[in-house]
Amino acid sequence: QVQLVESGGGLVQAGGSLRLSCSASRSIFGINGMGWYRQAPGKQRELVAAISSRGSTNYADSVKGRFTISRDNAKNTVYLQMNSLKPEDTAVYYCNTPTGAVFSWGQGTQVTVSS
Repeated sequence: QVQLVESGGGLVQAGGSLRLSCSASRSIFGINGMGWYRQAPGKQRELVAAISSRGSTNYADSVKGRFTISRDNAKNTVYLQMNSLKPEDTAVYYCNTPTGAVFSWGQGTQVTVSS
């Protein structure tokens, strides 16, 4: 029953920053973990960041030190702050549960990093 809507993507130069948002149609983040995935053309979708219901976080090695995941349960929203962006970060970014993708996938938001 939960709908997820991603936003905040765009085109930026290498070294720039973006902040992505994922909005849920109902309150879920108090009891569910949430993560950010990305999928580049010709590649599999990969989990890059996750936050648990308790607030603990984990990151893929490729984004450690550059990306930060956070949540605002009152707004039913999870964020991904992306700094020091690289061309290899170019992908469509999606949010979903980090363990098994429980909810239906949204449309994602495109992030393009130019060199």
